[in-house]
Amino acid sequence: MSDSARTAPFSLDAYLERIGWEGGRRPDAATLRGVQLAHLRAVPFENLDALGGRAPSLDLSDLTAKLVQGRRRGGYCYEHNTLFAAALEALGVRVTRLTARVVVGADRFEDRPRTHMALLAELPGDPRPHLVDVGFGAVGSLLEPVPLIVDTEFHDAGRRHRLVHAPGRGPLATWVLQAYLAGGWEAQYAFTVEPFEPPDYEVINWHVATNPRSPFARRLYVQRLTPDAHLLLDGDHVTVTRTDDGTVTERKLPDETEARRALADEFGIDAPEGLTLLR
Repeated sequence: MSDSARTAPFSLDAYLERIGWEGGRRPDAATLRGVQLAHLRAVPFENLDALGGRAPSLDLSDLTAKLVQGRRRGGYCYEHNTLFAAALEALGVRVTRLTARVVVGADRFEDRPRTHMALLAELPGDPRPHLVDVGFGAVGSLLEPVPLIVDTEFHDAGRRHRLVHAPGRGPLATWVLQAYLAGGWEAQYAFTVEPFEPPDYEVINWHVATNPRSPFARRLYVQRLTPDAHLLLDGDHVTVTRTDDGTVTERKLPDETEARRALADEFGIDAPEGLTLLR
């Protein structure tokens, strides 16, 4: 990422219009909570660039063109949280960029590399930093900020989360984000509060997008959040999880044409011409 890209002008007005946020702009808890949820409901999660064999640009100007001005595209964690961090900083929020190990289903956390980008937000006058994240592509993702407090349950827009500590060999405490799913607590990702810089994400982004063993390079993966449901398109399967009662419905897409239709009509995404969606 070039120095000019890191300092490219960022239009907070355009970003807030894109996510439909008409509330306050003070760097406080209400704004942080509202902007995070608005972003999640407005901009879908998708891996179409990686599926096409290339790493998406993390230049702020390119992210603005794709996620803000484009309106019919989304991105994955590095794109979402890089853009979100810029918006928070424009609002006066101090942001620390983190990396995390995605540990859903893992027996040992150490077996998973740090491939997820998350953020730590500090509000003026509030001694507690908050974990914020608009780029975790899973039904267990955070919908609102949660304070960095151990062993406390938080209810965020209908979901339940908590942060716990896990054993670690480094000098910093290992935090684990857990979500309450299917009647129990499930670990989502593990992280420390060590700051990471844009060049770190350039390397991780390239690896995740282009490594042939990466799931994002091998199959279609898209999600969208609405007030009523969480929609997931994983390969040729669509899963809809209702917000009110947790009811889950699934269906299989029969062909490429139906996959493109589902992307456009249900997820608000126009797939690039020539891209094969179903592998």
